[in-house]
Amino acid sequence: MERAEAEAILDGDRETAIGLLLRLDELVVANGRLEVRVADLERRLNRSSRNSSLPPSQDPPSVPKRPGGKGSGGKRGGQSGHEGRYRRLLPPERIDEVVEHWPDECRLCAHAFVESERVDAAEPWRHQIAELPPIAVWVSEHRLHGVCCPQCATQTRAELPDGVSRSAFGPRLQAAVATLAIRNRVSRRDLVELARELFGVELSTGTVDAIVQRTGDALAGPYMALQTTIRESAALNLDETGWRLCGGKRTLWGAFSKTHALLRVAPDRHERELDALLGEEFDGIACSDRWWAYNRFAPDRRQVCWSHLARDFTAHAEWTGARKELGEAGLLITERLFEAWSTFKNDGDRRALKRRVTPLKRELRTLLEANTTPRARNRHTKTIAGNLLKLWPALWTFTEIEGVEPTNNHAERGLRGAVIYRKLSLGSQSDRGEKTIERLLSASITCRLQKRSLFTYLTQVITANIRGDPAPTLT
Repeated sequence: MERAEAEAILDGDRETAIGLLLRLDELVVANGRLEVRVADLERRLNRSSRNSSLPPSQDPPSVPKRPGGKGSGGKRGGQSGHEGRYRRLLPPERIDEVVEHWPDECRLCAHAFVESERVDAAEPWRHQIAELPPIAVWVSEHRLHGVCCPQCATQTRAELPDGVSRSAFGPRLQAAVATLAIRNRVSRRDLVELARELFGVELSTGTVDAIVQRTGDALAGPYMALQTTIRESAALNLDETGWRLCGGKRTLWGAFSKTHALLRVAPDRHERELDALLGEEFDGIACSDRWWAYNRFAPDRRQVCWSHLARDFTAHAEWTGARKELGEAGLLITERLFEAWSTFKNDGDRRALKRRVTPLKRELRTLLEANTTPRARNRHTKTIAGNLLKLWPALWTFTEIEGVEPTNNHAERGLRGAVIYRKLSLGSQSDRGEKTIERLLSASITCRLQKRSLFTYLTQVITANIRGDPAPTLT
């Protein structure tokens, strides 16, 4: 439109001009909304395990490879002078069979050795072969005879003695099935096939499920004892992940100490479920991410995960302006903090750790306060800076208290097996199934943390349950 035409509209038809101006204002507002939406969609498109809580398995192909560690410059494989690693020979008391091999003739002159010449000129070389014997289940048949009384003609039948399983399967077989289903995440159908081929026993998918449920029932007592131990812990790593119940959304909460793990399926990620997991009187140190439910803990009784914070700083560094400056500066501080922590793990000098962290505290505090002043206009930088300042003591608890680390990796590793189980099994199909899985997963992870055999422990639990004895605990 030419200027003259615009002036003619303004002079001649003021109502039309006002309408056009109002329409222009609407378009400007709509364009602003679209710009915000496009920016949000771009942010979602660029999410990866580097800048969000997404697992690496969900990274799109466009995500660049993670930078590897600094190489030594040498060739791959064992280096010159490196002490080789090899399978150690078992001691003689663990050998089931010894087969002697003697040479028949001299390798130089072909002299045939006779029996009297078979004398060791040097220590014999030992070659051990581990082999599975033919495996078949041991089936015992208990015949309960009935006898007719010669006096009153009443028939009396014998009863199974205490300690004999009322099930068709013994404790070790049931423990093996439960271990394969939970620790090794073998599906019900695959377990039926494996039991037939490996153990020579016929099972059905319903039988496998019944064994798993009975094992979960037998773990009720140990699970309660585990809950008490976790609630009395001095420091815990906490995390939560999604779960499914008949296709509906649920949440799996996990609390992990150095030697114990407690998992609980709950309706959601609300703070009340955290109280149900730990109790309202828990007074230990809680290490976690910055999910709002964990704000029930005072900042001086928390440790915020710096690995999550590094991902947040990475997400900001991929933008422009104030967000980029905050993200890049935060990443540099995070990198130096992890270097200080790595040094501490090697030398154990806590005073030196505090000396290395003190300047990082000052730098981060200055950075955050600069992004919360009235002059700071970027709402994203204001949000994260304000949040970190509120949690300030929780950023540095690891420098003061023994047993507390700057990351929540312990909890994330603890939940990893449960996440894989959920993806393979699609969660639980009943309330009883939820109880079963939280008990079995708790026992499985606790045994791993304690370097105990889950199979051996479940065998002991099932045996005690058959006898009517208290189940052995994991505490």
